[in-house]
This record gives sequence, structure tokens and C-alpha cells, in this order.
Amino acid sequence: MKLQTQIPLKQEKNNLIDYNAKLLLLGSCFSENIGEKFTYFKFQSLVNPFGILFHPKAIETVVEKALDLKKYTDKDVFFHNEQWHCFDVHSKLSNASKAILLEDLNATIQTTNQQLTKATHIIITLGTAWVYKHIETNTIVANCHKVPQKAFTKQLLTVDEILNSLKNIVSKIKQVNANASVIFTVSPVRHIKDGFVENTQSKSHLITAIHQLLQEKEQSLGLAYFPSFEIMLDELRDYRFYKEDMLHPNKLAVSYIWNKFQQVWISSEANKTMQEIDTIQKGLMHKPFNPNAKAHLQFLDALDQKIKRIKTKHDFVIF
Repeated sequence: MKLQTQIPLKQEKNNLIDYNAKLLLLGSCFSENIGEKFTYFKFQSLVNPFGILFHPKAIETVVEKALDLKKYTDKDVFFHNEQWHCFDVHSKLSNASKAILLEDLNATIQTTNQQLTKATHIIITLGTAWVYKHIETNTIVANCHKVPQKAFTKQLLTVDEILNSLKNIVSKIKQVNANASVIFTVSPVRHIKDGFVENTQSKSHLITAIHQLLQEKEQSLGLAYFPSFEIMLDELRDYRFYKEDMLHPNKLAVSYIWNKFQQVWISSEANKTMQEIDTIQKGLMHKPFNPNAKAHLQFLDALDQKIKRIKTKHDFVIF
């Protein structure tokens, strides 16, 4: 008896993710959920260096500025609620010191530039097609930083606007890194603050634009789509897979979607290494009743040997 409909998935044939891969994840908070998995398993990954970016225009802005090595200056930041902010990035970079904010922004530009240039895989998770345009500067912002809403107009990006944004992102990346695989996915997190119908509109615009991009032969080389949104909507269609807010996938759901991604994108050799690293990670989290017991000391010695074996094969791994 089948108690669940499942989306058919096939393992990718080209450019699978292994421990030589260099990964960059950009986008919504779901990027961070998956990014935490890559971090746990010690892949060479950089996750949301500019913080959470919900919509494609925000991602386009930081990709362009990083690849152009655009330097942030005083005119790019503003003071509000006792902190300095930048409309291009998430509030996690905001700071009480303007100098520190600018220093962090420009350091992040450098780091992201390097990762974009050498990345084997760039995973972009789109969260919403709703955007806020700052009236004074006539620019779409990544984050409003709690500036009063009267300073913005809210609009829904059209499919064509999203498609053009995605084309610009891919074009900029391919100019410096033609061999990178760019994997698009749509966040399963529902943006109910926009409204139930409006959230559906938003997700449909994102999905349509991505698939239009993938259907264009001259644009689609090295591009892929992973159905995070569809897996959550169909395979996990039960509120027990959500956090208490009934909007965000819970730990079980994230692990389920990660396992599906693993089947599609991660090489069999990397899967073996992941199992070894998982054993080490669980061992490091173990809390003994008696730290000086002979059995525990033997356990620590065996754990140390496992760590050395991993580091022999992958010297970048740090526990």
C-alpha cells in the first residue's frame, strides 16, 4: 500500500558534487537549511554571505556587484534605529559602526567574488516574487531594515522581469566561470504575510520563469532545477512536517528534502565520506558519564584516528 505520492527523481549524470566541489548557496532561508547540511558534512561551501536574500533582483544585485568588485562607500549605507544598514543585504550585516559595516560589506564582496569564480556548483533558492522599491532612490531593496513602509512601494515581479533577472545572473556567472553548474530551486516556505493567494501568485511566477529559462537552449547549458517546493507540497503534505508557525519546514522535512537532493546531486564516493563524517560528528557530540573512564579514552582515541583518516584525504576539513 502506498501512503504517499512521490516525485520521480534521477541522479544527475554530469558534474556531481563530491569533496573536491566548491559550493556557493544564495537565496532564501531555505538556502541556509540546506547550507547547514553541507557545513555539517564538511563540504567546501559558502552559504548566504550577504545574508538571506528573498527575491531574484536581490540576488542579481549582489552577484553583479561581487563579480564587478564594486566597492561600497558612504553613499551606499544609511543610519536607522541606532544602526547602519545597506539596502542590498540582510540585516545580519548591519552594525552600530558605519566603518565596520563598510569593511564587512567590502570583505564579503571579495569573498563572494572568489567563490563565484571558482565554484563548481551555485545553488540559488528563490523565495518570493514580491519586492519593495525604495521611493527616494527608485531601487528595489533586498531588505527594508524596518524602515517605515511609507518609504516603499510594493510590487509583484512579472514572469518576464524574473526571467530577465535570472538571465543576467547566469550570464554574469558564465562570463567568469563557464563550467559551474547553477542549480535553481524554489523555497517551500510560504510567505503568508503577503496573503495566501498572493503567495501562490508569487511562487507560480518564480517557477514559470525558471522553467522558461531552462527551456532556452542557448541559456540552459549547465543549469538545473531541483523541486524542493514540489517535494514539500506533495510528498510532505501534512502539518507535522512544519514548524510551530505552520509555514517553515521543520527539521524532519529539511532532512527529507536534503536526502532527496543527496540522491540527485551527490556522488556515491562523497556519500561514503559523508557517512564517515557523520560518525565523527556524532562522536564529538557524545557526552560521557565519566570522562576519565578507560572505555571513553579508548573511544576518543578511535575517534581521533577517524579524524586523521578524513584529514589525510581532505586536508581542508576541520572539526
